Amino acid sequence: MASEIQLIIFDCDGTLVDSERLCNLALERQLAEVGVRYSAEQLIANYRGVKFTEILSSIQSECQLTLPDSFETEYRLKVRDLFDQQLTANEGVAEVLKSLTIPVCIGSSAPRAKIEHALNVTGLEKYFDNAIFSAHEVGSWKPEPGLFLHAANTMGVAPEHCCVVEDSLVGLQATHRAGMTSVYYAPHLEEIDVFGSTHIQHMSQLLNVIR
Repeated sequence: MASEIQLIIFDCDGTLVDSERLCNLALERQLAEVGVRYSAEQLIANYRGVKFTEILSSIQSECQLTLPDSFETEYRLKVRDLFDQQLTANEGVAEVLKSLTIPVCIGSSAPRAKIEHALNVTGLEKYFDNAIFSAHEVGSWKPEPGLFLHAANTMGVAPEHCCVVEDSLVGLQATHRAGMTSVYYAPHLEEIDVFGSTHIQHMSQLLNVIR
């Protein structure tokens, strides 16, 4: 590594927890209730890591419709129910968090309530000691670097000593703009170079990267 890593910033959805399919299944079902047909797989392919309001704007524009005011509330209730029933931590995440000796935090585009719920359901909350940074509170969404820079500043670590673990291209772009080391967690892709990131297929490989 070019610089000693003193802080690891984890994305949450899709990185720490296996939530992408569940979130998009909830969105598929919520859209179906208003007569819009997208599969969860289509939604993941098109919108992984994208700000939720931008996803809705894109769908409304493409389908030429206006979603009801209750849409997001009902969607988030569906997500919560699916998390309670099926959410798990990604393979190797708990073991890696347990073994790390440097500070960690979360930088996520999700609302804090959703992040905290995911951590509680999967038993990961004990590793973060409330070191959670939500784009909804910071007011900066990926691919802008503001969320990660705010997290680093709050944690007292210079950007060049931060490593961000992400599963989305917008997250990797935000990391690049923030001047931080980036790790691309993509279990189902072969070796790939995106924004100068290090690609890993299993979370246990993160330990080799930061060493």
